[in-house]
Amino acid sequence: MACTAKPQGEPPPAQRPAESAARLIVLPTGSPMLAEIQVESVASAEVPTIEVVAPGKLRADPNRLARVELPVTGRITKVLVAVGDSVGEGQPLMEVDSPEAAQFQSAYLEARASVAESSAALSKAEADRDRINDLFEHKAVARKEVLNAETELERRRQELTQAHAEAKQAEGRLEILGLEPGNFGKSFVLRAPLAGKVIEMNVAPGQFWVAVGTPLMTIADLSKVWVTSDVPERDIGKIRIGALLDVELTAFPDRSWRVAVVRIADTVDPKTHTVTVWGEIDNPEGLLRPEMFGRIRYVNELTTLPLIPNGAIVQSESGPFVYRQVAPGSFEPVAVRLGVRHGEQVAVLSGLTEGDRIVVAGAMLLEGAGSGQP
Repeated sequence: MACTAKPQGEPPPAQRPAESAARLIVLPTGSPMLAEIQVESVASAEVPTIEVVAPGKLRADPNRLARVELPVTGRITKVLVAVGDSVGEGQPLMEVDSPEAAQFQSAYLEARASVAESSAALSKAEADRDRINDLFEHKAVARKEVLNAETELERRRQELTQAHAEAKQAEGRLEILGLEPGNFGKSFVLRAPLAGKVIEMNVAPGQFWVAVGTPLMTIADLSKVWVTSDVPERDIGKIRIGALLDVELTAFPDRSWRVAVVRIADTVDPKTHTVTVWGEIDNPEGLLRPEMFGRIRYVNELTTLPLIPNGAIVQSESGPFVYRQVAPGSFEPVAVRLGVRHGEQVAVLSGLTEGDRIVVAGAMLLEGAGSGQP
């Protein structure tokens, strides 16, 4: 007797809903169940084959953010800006009285005085050298005097070089601390290191600030902001640097922003098993603010697939299926492979084609009328 091999992966004939009369559910004409069952034609649409959706949060770009610190201890005499104010680079932020500032200014003054003194001494040494050379030419002094004058001139040159170096070092110290070399005294003005908005303030007039290295205020340039999202580990392989994300924010439900991925973290968070993704958003209108919440959505290329309502899907042990109408009052269960969900609809990768008529409401009635599962 001849034997025919059964293709691997196919269910036995008894399990194929299209080939088994036992799977066909027929409702008689006039059955009250027919009034409860809603049937619609399957339509197709362009949908992404891959979609990743994850919570998102806006942050200030750390490269456009300055935590303003006081370089010396002192008393805050005036605060010239408030939270929310826009400031320009170099704009005065506050006035401070500081004995330390006076000490640094004094050291700078001493260094400049040393330069002037050394310069005068060098001029005198040059004049003495010229005078000794003239006397030596007229044989009025010994050669030893000429050598002594040259030695003294070289020493004065070295002293002037050293004085210039110390003055430059003192001036550089003032610049690093944000102090003005021409502002001699204990009072100085602290200025903005960049243009932006004051987003945090930790100081008030009259306060004596001793916590050197602790920010008094924070200024952020919000012309561009970052969106960060912790993407589940299972989905991170679908996203690449340069991939485009759609950013939707709770504060602006009717708008979205498209941004490119600029960075993907190199490590996985061991607690949440997520990987952080960064994108940069232009913010010319100033609408976007750090700490705003929303979500990111990544999709790859689009393809045309059938779309069916979530309510049409019946779950079984063997997988999801829908009921397809084969004739008025006659329905068969059809196994489907589902793709990306879109709100109340889901794409179908296999099992249905455009134009198929399926049950979109009342499928559970058919479950009770027959075995149901494909």
